[in-house]
Amino acid sequence: MTSATAGERVADRIEEFSGRLLELSRTLHADPELSFAEHRAAERLAALMESAGFAVERGVYGLDTALTASYGSGELTVGVCAEYDALPGIGHACGHNVICAAGAGAAIGLAAAADELNLRVVLLGTPAEEEGGGKVLMLERGAFDDVTVAMMAHPGKHDDVDPRSTTTAVSRFEVTFTGKASHAALAPHLAVNAADAAVVAQVAVGQLRQQLPDGYRVAGIVRDGGERSNIIPERTVLEWEVRTPTAEELASLKERVQACFRGAAVATGCEVAFRPTQPDYLDLRNDPWLMGRYAEGLRSTGRTLPEPPAEPRRLGASTDMGNVTHALPSIHPGIGILGAEGAPHTREFAQWTATAAADDAVLAAARAMAWAGLDLAADPERRAHYARLCEGRAGRG
Repeated sequence: MTSATAGERVADRIEEFSGRLLELSRTLHADPELSFAEHRAAERLAALMESAGFAVERGVYGLDTALTASYGSGELTVGVCAEYDALPGIGHACGHNVICAAGAGAAIGLAAAADELNLRVVLLGTPAEEEGGGKVLMLERGAFDDVTVAMMAHPGKHDDVDPRSTTTAVSRFEVTFTGKASHAALAPHLAVNAADAAVVAQVAVGQLRQQLPDGYRVAGIVRDGGERSNIIPERTVLEWEVRTPTAEELASLKERVQACFRGAAVATGCEVAFRPTQPDYLDLRNDPWLMGRYAEGLRSTGRTLPEPPAEPRRLGASTDMGNVTHALPSIHPGIGILGAEGAPHTREFAQWTATAAADDAVLAAARAMAWAGLDLAADPERRAHYARLCEGRAGRG
């Protein structure tokens, strides 16, 4: 376990920065930015980390709004992920302002014990979780290569420290039907109707849904369905996504859904093309030991944690943190904005992510993540175990 002295220094450091952490959360909430355009959010985070003595690199891994902030030179590297993108129209309805401030607080706190515990702390500013897969791109480009373990905490209505909790895997893609335009009244027989292809495809997918197992989800929109009613559309564009409980099931469902679009193209005489709109997100796989240490840290803040349910909780949502958990030991617990109304991704919940309850969630999650990092750094056996896993990843690379 962590020495009392190290733990006290970490707690004191988080308390020292608490005002700045909460200011960061509230400022991000008031100034939401969308995926890959979080320039002000990334700069605010970078400035805070520099004020805490971290070495900050901006625009890393080919992403303008990604950053890394590092402190220490120990053999064990604890990575903390910070998200800061918002949703179109409803701002921080997923609470990424809370995630960002809590991650910054955990990293700043851990830095207070870095030298004593031979620890290196890295905060990874990861853009575009809502759309674009910033963590997947950073993972593929080496951002996590020397990270031993990674963590972040996501806000919700309740605390969730069950390591069995998971998310779905998701694949998102664009579908374009191309036909031939003609006047809808004078010469409809000369057209190849791309709008008809979109309709046929959606009906086919609707029929397919009846045959899908529980937990499979298919959803989509028509982004471009034509210009005017008297012109038969020569082009339609749709955006679709498929979700499955595990990553291993994703390719099969995607193939079945895309077959509906190919069939619609044959039926209407159109051409069809597919384009992925972001990397696939994999299902979340929490590390049980790290989650246990996070839970103890959360209890130490005075929170009473719920008993784990008989069956593991599977969120219908997806996250690019799932890909990180497949690559290295990681956790993605839920931090409750206690008393919040509305579900994430609603206007009601967006209002709650800038309240006193959200402020409490920021500081509680920061302390709990720091606790988990400290316990790992102070446990020789567990530390060696995770180091071997990290070395194994390096060898495979």
